[in-house]
Amino acid sequence: MPRPSGWRSSVGRVLFLLILTAGCRTAGLTPVNPEAEMHSNRLAREKSPYLLQHAHNPVDWYPWSDEAFEKARRENKPIFLSIGYSTCHWCHVMERESFENDDLAAVLNASFVSIKVDREERPDIDGIYMQAVMQMTGHGGWPLSVFLTPDKKPFYGGTYFPPEDRWGPPGFRSLLRGVMNAWENKRAEIEKSASGMTKALALGEEGQAHPPESEPAGRAVFDRAFMALESVYDSVHGGFGDAPKFPRPHLLFFLNRYARRAKNPRALEMVEGTLRAMAAGGICDQLGGGFHRYSTDAHWHLPHFEKMLYDQALLAIAYLEAYQITGKQEYAQTARAIFDYVLRDMTSPEGGFYSAEDADSAVDASQPKRKHEGAFYVWMAKEIEQLLDSESAAVFSYAYGIGLHGNVTEDPTGEFPGKNHLYRARSLTETAQHFKKPEPEIESILKEARVKLLQVRTGRPRPHLDDKILADWNGWMIAAFALGGRVLQEPRYTQAAERAMQFILRSMVRSDGRLLHRWRGGEAAIPAMLDDYAFLAHASIELYQTTGKTTYLAKAVHWTRRQIELFWQEEPAGFFLTAHDAEQLLLRPKEWTDGAIPSGNSMAAVNLLRLGRMTGESDFEKRAEQMLRAQSAAITRNPTAYPQALAALDFLWGPTRELVLAGSADDPVFQRMRAWTDRTFLPDTIVLYHTADAEGQALEKVAPFVKPQIAPAGKTAAYLCEGRTCQAPVGELDSLKQRFEFPSADQVQ
Repeated sequence: MPRPSGWRSSVGRVLFLLILTAGCRTAGLTPVNPEAEMHSNRLAREKSPYLLQHAHNPVDWYPWSDEAFEKARRENKPIFLSIGYSTCHWCHVMERESFENDDLAAVLNASFVSIKVDREERPDIDGIYMQAVMQMTGHGGWPLSVFLTPDKKPFYGGTYFPPEDRWGPPGFRSLLRGVMNAWENKRAEIEKSASGMTKALALGEEGQAHPPESEPAGRAVFDRAFMALESVYDSVHGGFGDAPKFPRPHLLFFLNRYARRAKNPRALEMVEGTLRAMAAGGICDQLGGGFHRYSTDAHWHLPHFEKMLYDQALLAIAYLEAYQITGKQEYAQTARAIFDYVLRDMTSPEGGFYSAEDADSAVDASQPKRKHEGAFYVWMAKEIEQLLDSESAAVFSYAYGIGLHGNVTEDPTGEFPGKNHLYRARSLTETAQHFKKPEPEIESILKEARVKLLQVRTGRPRPHLDDKILADWNGWMIAAFALGGRVLQEPRYTQAAERAMQFILRSMVRSDGRLLHRWRGGEAAIPAMLDDYAFLAHASIELYQTTGKTTYLAKAVHWTRRQIELFWQEEPAGFFLTAHDAEQLLLRPKEWTDGAIPSGNSMAAVNLLRLGRMTGESDFEKRAEQMLRAQSAAITRNPTAYPQALAALDFLWGPTRELVLAGSADDPVFQRMRAWTDRTFLPDTIVLYHTADAEGQALEKVAPFVKPQIAPAGKTAAYLCEGRTCQAPVGELDSLKQRFEFPSADQVQ
């Protein structure tokens, strides 16, 4: 993990100097001799895979609990807070170097109260202290290492610290000495700085330095966002900016909508260039499907190897949208490969979706503790030659960039000399021309080789699987499977989405109806946060659009109403991350900017607008407009930080449409119309199915305005409404298509 390059706040600079100089003046403490045998700490009672990974450290870890803070107050000790997740490579490194070190553990145990937090279980805690470290250092990431007063106020922090001094800020040993000395001798300065940092965090969370504008950001913000992205677009390798490169598919969601609305082909070029480059790159698992977390180089070749559920979901949606727009099968194939990977390796027997797979795995099954990042995925050239016949090995090596001396250039440990990570170095056409064979023959050779290598790879020691099930991440994966089911006309994807949703409804909802955030090993726990409700509401809308089952639309309305009840703030309008009755933390976060996944507030705004149109409930649309008005100044200043909010603004400004298909679901005309809407990219249109059966009757209760929109004389009719004005129904697909030709936004007065 990169080190901080600067110190943003005066608090950070003062405390850095204070602690560093304190450490330099302090002699090392004589540690207490630790127990020789392995022992268990309090984390052994937890469910989190990340906490359980640390359950046998010599550090006397506590989970986040009143017990830990009471001990700190009683013994007058500072708190060392360590936040990470189970598939985090640098978290493993810091554990191995520092938390399994008996001497360092003894210092922590003697002078600190040490707390471990799984950021995926407690994004509320992580969000607060990540902001604190960003304020102090200008840098964030995991592992997150923060020092707190017993009343939870942060006074110093960083990310990964090496055990000994190496560069820049001190090593972990020196840092502990400095903090201990400052705590004993400069307490007043620490407490003053901690209070100042807490006030700065609270001010930043309120965000009231920029008053809301009279109306949401105007259409010009879309042009500004596009130009900002175009200025950093890598026209050679795809993606935005230089290494490291992250997928950020919600930027592509915005560009897809901008390309359609503004009739701007350059926006779509940027989307396609990025999607093609990622699919051909090493960031895409060329054998097993799915995507790794990010690329360490600008070419998308060498990834950071962990696989996160949310990346699979969001990237699947991006490829499906590109397929809807262009009709190009390569995008559909990539989406299918993602789905097949998730169904094979990331789906629980109960139907929920697991969280992540680790970057690290054992090099040799006989030495399970000797792990290396990417060991599961890389190949020696001689392995390829031994597993395949000579012709297939030559074709495969040429197509996938297998070299005699390897292509894994970033190997500081030297453990993988000659290893190769697979990426599409040459296209099918280039490979066919090189070997003077027809493309179908070359594709057949490559397909057989991929199958054989995948079978062999399956026998290797697998990376650690984080098998907890998170409601919010499952919401995105359910939405992706639902979209895949209808766009690709693949029933098993729809079934996977429904099965996962039913698991959540059955296993992650309390008896009082409250949603829970995490499930693992038969236990659901942790009160759900905004993202859980918002993403599951989105998933429910997508399930309705795919299945036509009104129960899902009703569930989306239910989740949204509970979300308003539990998280809404009237002024400035928006949703807190935590519920009104949640644990009181240092502050109550309210997040708008999109990170690796869209923010809960941005997605909530999209949901409110869509549900307002689908149900006729004006309060939903009113709240969405209030939210976007409150964030107008921030979005205008830095629009690319809010791509999902831009999607909400695009829907708000319109033009948008409501399409009601009325008739019998068995009627061929109804089916053709529905199939066309499924295949077509219509982000500005919501579709309702007013069928002549019990589902249609149920829809009338959720969306009463559809009652008069019926099938005349039993024949299918499509009712298209725009700007709250409905046109005469049409009974043929061609007539319906014609009505979807509309002017661009700049032509609409």
